[in-house]
Amino acid sequence: MGAGDATMAAEQTASPAMRARGSRNDQTRRHNLSALLTAVHYGGPLTRAQLTRDTGLNRSTIGGLVAELADLGLVVEDSAAETGAVGRPSLIVRPRTDVVSLAIHPDVDALEVGAVAIDGTVVGRRRVALDAPPSAESAVQIAAAEARFLLGSMPGVRVAAAAAAVPGLVAMDASTVVDAPHLGWRGVSFGERLSDALGIPATVGNDANLGLRAEWGYGAAKGHDNVVYLNGSASGIGGAALLGGVMLRGGRGYGGEFGHMMIRSEGVECSCGRTGCLETELNAVALDAAAHDDEALDALARTLARAVANLECAFDPDVVLLGGFLGTLYEEREALIETEVDRHSFLPKAEGASIARAALGGNRLLIGAAERAFMPLLADPAGTVLIQR
Repeated sequence: MGAGDATMAAEQTASPAMRARGSRNDQTRRHNLSALLTAVHYGGPLTRAQLTRDTGLNRSTIGGLVAELADLGLVVEDSAAETGAVGRPSLIVRPRTDVVSLAIHPDVDALEVGAVAIDGTVVGRRRVALDAPPSAESAVQIAAAEARFLLGSMPGVRVAAAAAAVPGLVAMDASTVVDAPHLGWRGVSFGERLSDALGIPATVGNDANLGLRAEWGYGAAKGHDNVVYLNGSASGIGGAALLGGVMLRGGRGYGGEFGHMMIRSEGVECSCGRTGCLETELNAVALDAAAHDDEALDALARTLARAVANLECAFDPDVVLLGGFLGTLYEEREALIETEVDRHSFLPKAEGASIARAALGGNRLLIGAAERAFMPLLADPAGTVLIQR
């Protein structure tokens, strides 16, 4: 199974909580190691009692698995802070923060490289401002140079893999950027090029999908398995949906392009060739221009509300998450947007989705890309080689 195949298989599992369920069958030791590391990855630090509860495994099995993961250098077990309770303090199992994945995010005005620890913490980052969108080749070169510098400042770190969050369509092979119109990339084997330049396995994902993946694991979507996500950035509006705990991908991996839903049939031409797309009617330039014009800002808020209402009708989500400049607009016009969503939505008001601003801010795409990179390690802790740097 290739890196892309392993990632696809891992992403089909229902939820972080369900991925943490173990098996008592001795023939499934690797599965149980995966269940335990996954539980710590999303919920740690955890006591052995909590791990027993979360995985369904007995205490003696948990003890053996914790010892093996510690020998693999993936977790550490130490004493919890004193709580005042009688008896010995509980031992806490924590993910090792010297195990990282590299996250790369090329955009129209900058390229960012981050090191993200297995506990979801961004432990290092480098950002290079750009005067123009980078070519795929220059993006690889910049990413490789910045990754070398970043890892050089982190002696002893061990790297699991790398992944890139790209604003565009990514094929099911998790390597090929089919079309990233704002970057000018088409049919680029970006994952393969990154892997060659970095010397470690590298995959690629759509930036909105990975942003939602980060919010689901660590942010505002945690605990919800039916979520629609819209993010506004310099490269337009990205979208993603989580349905029953599974990321919407579509037949070829292009599902979730909500920035290109038609909002106004007589609107201006979009980069995709259509007219009146959401991201031509609501974008960073328009929002900046409306900053001191309440009427114009209200009009943009109503545009966002119509889009949210359409998505509620289509997907019946529990939560609609708004990130980037869309989150900012929501905070500025929360009451108006919620009133307009209620007015346009097919769902009864009492049963409508809650609307929330995404929580992870500028770390979202780095964490999301790292989540993709960590998937092979989480799926097979004993069989994944870490690269010492």
